[in-house]
Amino acid sequence: MEEIIDLIATDSAASEVTSKLKDVLFAKAAERIENQRPEIANSVFGDNEVEDEVTTEPETSEDE
Repeated sequence: MEEIIDLIATDSAASEVTSKLKDVLFAKAAERIENQRPEIANSVFGDNEVEDEVTTEPETSEDE
């Protein structure tokens, strides 16, 4: 973050400042994604057992 302030204070080009801002934002977003990945993967692919649905057909008598 200090690098961004230094770029602004030294009147660096706007493209340099925005590029640095993007780099910082992408790094923070990637870090948050990596931190959330195990929790989300566990909720989607975790050890939650899914009960098999058993479908039963109505019984019909042979007399019909």
